[in-house]
Amino acid sequence: MQKNSFVPGRRVFLVSAGSVVGSKEKKGPLGSRFDFSGDDRFGKETWEKAEAEMQRLALGIALRKAELVDAELDLLFAGDLVNQCLPSVFGLRGYRIPLLSLFGACSTCAEGLLLGALAAGSTVRRAAAVTSSHFCTAERQFRMPVEYGGQRPPTAQWTATGAGAFILSSSLRDARRTDGDFVLEITEVMPGCVVDRGVTDAANMGAAMAPAAADTISRYAAGGGSLEDALVVTGDLGAEGSGILVDLLRAEGIDIGKNHRDCGLELFDPEKDDVHAGGSGCGCSAVVMASLFLDDMKKGLTGDILFVGTGALTNATASGQGESIPGVAHLVRFSPARRSDLREEGSQ
Repeated sequence: MQKNSFVPGRRVFLVSAGSVVGSKEKKGPLGSRFDFSGDDRFGKETWEKAEAEMQRLALGIALRKAELVDAELDLLFAGDLVNQCLPSVFGLRGYRIPLLSLFGACSTCAEGLLLGALAAGSTVRRAAAVTSSHFCTAERQFRMPVEYGGQRPPTAQWTATGAGAFILSSSLRDARRTDGDFVLEITEVMPGCVVDRGVTDAANMGAAMAPAAADTISRYAAGGGSLEDALVVTGDLGAEGSGILVDLLRAEGIDIGKNHRDCGLELFDPEKDDVHAGGSGCGCSAVVMASLFLDDMKKGLTGDILFVGTGALTNATASGQGESIPGVAHLVRFSPARRSDLREEGSQ
């Protein structure tokens, strides 16, 4: 089985991350860890403009943390769930950074980090990855307007209102400016294959995405990738998809039951928040990775993280025509390095 993973040609560091969330996310278990929160409108007259504002704010926060200005970034990868990625376009148009728009559904955060790492690991010095989702823009585009008040089955997930921004650099000088005891590196990436197991229930995205996550993790392990010394973080399968993923991998002799966590299950409180199977959306894994998992790694609270971002590649037209829902899962491996161990012979 071909592994299809890539190691950046030079060291790639995560310099900073910014997170912006809405009111429901702020009230959740991670509320105190986010950089900024708003009232879901973010001072704008439409949901789509509010989502664009979240992206603008998130990138601004990441730039400020990195002590950089937009002119010092070489490339920007950004995407969201809205047609033609308009929140990304309108939210980031004030930054003078070359833009490559992405759509990977809920895997967009991992996709942006993957492409940013490959770019910064070759000829680009600095790259940024930004993504977002908004509950109301997603409901309007994929389901029913929120005013409709439709019933949600137990397998349904709640689209997060949030945006995350990440700045990657091959510069050792940039890496030294990051906060925390540890500097984070992206040491390996693996693009996912499209996997379609015939799931047609648009209210059960976890079941549609879990086989893709299992495929990526299985290919990674078969190619020699290490799972034993890493925390496997999926984003975002929710309760339904997480259980399916663990079962699928156990059938292949791979047990991640004790070292697996899911961004969709971390963002909200399953007892207090009415989110059914958990959180979802491009912004879900972005804000959870930025505020929880990567922040803990900088503090030395965790070792390597295999971030497996999952996405359901569908839209309202395909669903209305009875098409199945293909999934994809991209893998990004983060490894901590002690700040005191950084040497001049590294990337400059």
